[in-house]
Amino acid sequence: MTDTTSAPSAVRAAGAVAARITGTVRIVGTGLLGASIGHALRAKGVDVVLSDTSPAQQRLAIDYGAGRAPAAGDAPVLIVVAVPPDVTADVIQNELENHPDAVVTDVASVKLEPFRALSERGVDLRRYIGSHPLAGRERGGAISARADLFIGRPWVVCRDEETSAADLSLVEALALDVGATPLEMTPEEHDRSVALTSHVPQVVASLLAGRLAEAEEGALRLAGQGVRDTTRIAASAPELWVQILGANAAPVVEILDALAADLRDVSEALRAPEAPGARRAVAETIRHGNDGVERLPGKHGQNRRFESLVVMVDDTPGQLGRLFGELGELGVNVEDLRLEHSPGAQFGLAEISVDPAALHGAITGLTERGWRIAGNTND
Repeated sequence: MTDTTSAPSAVRAAGAVAARITGTVRIVGTGLLGASIGHALRAKGVDVVLSDTSPAQQRLAIDYGAGRAPAAGDAPVLIVVAVPPDVTADVIQNELENHPDAVVTDVASVKLEPFRALSERGVDLRRYIGSHPLAGRERGGAISARADLFIGRPWVVCRDEETSAADLSLVEALALDVGATPLEMTPEEHDRSVALTSHVPQVVASLLAGRLAEAEEGALRLAGQGVRDTTRIAASAPELWVQILGANAAPVVEILDALAADLRDVSEALRAPEAPGARRAVAETIRHGNDGVERLPGKHGQNRRFESLVVMVDDTPGQLGRLFGELGELGVNVEDLRLEHSPGAQFGLAEISVDPAALHGAITGLTERGWRIAGNTND
């Protein structure tokens, strides 16, 4: 196969870094992921062709600048299938058959099921490489697409023993060109991993949010940032998640069963909180959660622990900008930020994560500038 990953693009935008991919990229499916890939590639001058079973959706993505309409004579070097999970295998097969010189990848969130389905049909998969960018937004569709959606995000690439080095390089070049970090996994490793880090969290968030649907209005007025954080992803499309969870059912069920056992243990401990060992069981549950959180990669992929301070911010225009500006003057880098509005009050709380060495200076400097500090991790 012709090398398509080294020569500079002849049509890239002025000042843009040269794309690794040259030649045409065909994207099938113009939802959030497909259109975002199109925007990111076009920003580097790559020729992007868009296809969608919905003419209206295809036209919308084209109008937003994610790519162009197909034309006679198109000869894509790479095809990206970005369609719902229940039709992914069918579309992959069609693209392999209709474009015999192209490498085909997909961005479905489950990797083993389409591979198995295609293998059972006897499809020649030597030009197919499954992949999955770990990126998304609460809102879907081409209207929500962004060229920077994948920057700094992992992009799993699933190779097998028949994958050629050139084809693998092309799919990894796609990930790099849109700003992602390619990671190699087997389909089994990928599906087990996303069951824990994506699919089960969706179920848990939806179950918790479902309790809110039955709550009294008075209780909901007390909702703070904690419940908002843990239910944010519950606002997802049921139609899509039925497909995702069904396609990855076995790993999800295994984790849900373990989680259900943990919940039963905590529930039993709280039924008799004064019983011997009950308080320890609850404390160990919380501590074990702390251990898990500390293992999550943070900013730039680091497993770093930061200190935090909580600043009271008046609910008036420009206050957050002023806060960030004064932190900058103090030489304090904001590693993470959480905002919480205080119910019924004219102020909010900004929980700011900083390097431990910067905590004291941030507290002292902000206090001297008139900011009210509501607390910090050393209190």
